[in-house]
Order: sequence, then C-alpha cells, then structure tokens
Amino acid sequence: MNLKFFKKLIISCLITISIINFAIPTLSAENINEQKTIYLTFDDGPAAKVTEDVLDILKNEQVPGTFFLIGEQIESQENLVKRIYNEGHSIGLHSMTHKKGYLYSSNEHFLKEMLDTQEVINSVLDFKPTILRFPFGCNNNSYRICESMEKLLHENDLKIYDWNVDSGDGANHSASPSTFIKNSKSDKDRIILLMHCSYMSKNSVKALPEIIKYYKDKGYEFKAIDNNTPEEYHIIK
Repeated sequence: MNLKFFKKLIISCLITISIINFAIPTLSAENINEQKTIYLTFDDGPAAKVTEDVLDILKNEQVPGTFFLIGEQIESQENLVKRIYNEGHSIGLHSMTHKKGYLYSSNEHFLKEMLDTQEVINSVLDFKPTILRFPFGCNNNSYRICESMEKLLHENDLKIYDWNVDSGDGANHSASPSTFIKNSKSDKDRIILLMHCSYMSKNSVKALPEIIKYYKDKGYEFKAIDNNTPEEYHIIK
C-alpha cells in the first residue's frame, strides 16, 4: 500500500472519531441519575365532571396520575372508575367514608374502611389496589400514624403514600388557581404532589394544565404510583 495514502487514511479516521466523540456526549451514571420525577395525585374522587375534566387534561397532556378513591362515591360512577383504570392511571384507597371520627377511632376501623374500599373497586375492575392514602394525611390534627398501624397495614399488603408537596386545594378548595399553581412548584428530585378531584375542586382543574407545563419545562418525568414506588410517610415519635 502507498505510504502516503496510508497516512492520509489514518488521519481521516482520527478526524472522524474525534467528530463522533464530540457530537455524542458520554452517558455517565451522573447524567442518568439527573432525571427528576413527579407523581400527580388526586384525592376524593370519583366526582363526576371534575374528575372527568382532570382525566381529559391528563389525556391531552399525555401524563399519568394516581387517584385515591372514596369507596362510597363509586356507586353509580363505575364507568368513571373504569375510565381512570383503562387510561393507564393508578388507583388507590382513600377509605369508604372519609369520616375522620370513625376512621381514626381505632386501627381496626381504619383497616376495615380500606379493605371495604378495596372490595368495592375489585367488584368494578376485578383488581384490588394495595396503595393507600390516609384522609387528611397520616399525621393530622386528630391522628398520628404509629408503629402498630404501620405494621397492621403492611401485614395486609398495603402501602402508604402521603405527599411532600401540597397544592393547598384541599384546605381551601375555593382559592384561586394561581394560588394552587404557586403552591405546587418545587425543585425536589422526587415530588408526590397532593391535589384533589372532588366535587368542590373546580379551581384545581383550572390550575392543572399550568402545573403540568411547569414540570414539563423543568424536565421532570411524570409517573403514576404503583407497588414498586417507595412509600412516602413519616412516623413522628
């Protein structure tokens, strides 16, 4: 082979390799772990048009959500529960009655309400959710989760999901959508955002598109809670 031609060939190959290395960044472990995650969660459904509007927005934005349902509201709204499930969202337990006095009167009463809700959902979907959210949170002004409750729920294969960012739409459902948008903004790596889709949550619906846009612009990955999602709660001692 001509020596001059061989030198030119080597130089050409080296230039090509350099261009490729410059154009394609290395995917280090640090790059991979930079992905931030948000879980949009909605309590107190199903609730007719409000829940339907939330589902319409999620469908339009192509992002998943997690719906913690109240068992006694499912009657006559079975098709709405099916829509939540069929559109790829997660479904969790939020008690039968959402009545604080009965729920927190004993660990056994709390468990019964969750298992009863599980059975109602199973009758509609042939599926038993195992994720749950405490009404008013697992540490509220009437109750604080204890180790015995934690043990009881885990023995029944139930997993607990509070939130770490609160839109504020539960405490004051009539506040302006801009308030909910402001409250929902965070820079945490893993966000479980509390929102509601109850009959009173019309302003939450108005806020939702802007909240989704904010996190899309920030590069967050949207996920639904499932059995593999790390639990979110704290036992205060």
